[in-house]
Amino acid sequence: MNTERNENAPASYFAAHVFVCGNRRPDGHARGSCAAKGSEALRDYMKVRAKELGIPGIRVNAAGCLDRCELGPCMVIYPDAVWYKIETRADVDRVLQAHLVEGGRAEELLLP
Repeated sequence: MNTERNENAPASYFAAHVFVCGNRRPDGHARGSCAAKGSEALRDYMKVRAKELGIPGIRVNAAGCLDRCELGPCMVIYPDAVWYKIETRADVDRVLQAHLVEGGRAEELLLP
């Protein structure tokens, strides 16, 4: 896969695009599902908090299956391709602050 940016390509529309898994598998599925673990409410909270914090240039979206539900609820931030496990509103606040405000990482929440 070619990951080099074409110098003639337009600039990215968003500085960061956040995808929160919203996949829901049947109850009792061996891999579980992020939605059953509360990802939808966490995504909704993240959208509100990002606006409250005035973080420019980001978009928080629901995603279909990100194929890591057994580790979730999970999310990924592009273009950085950094994956996090978020279980609580405090986790969401930590990711927003560390990654999207400060430009670092919420190390303790990183997925392998």
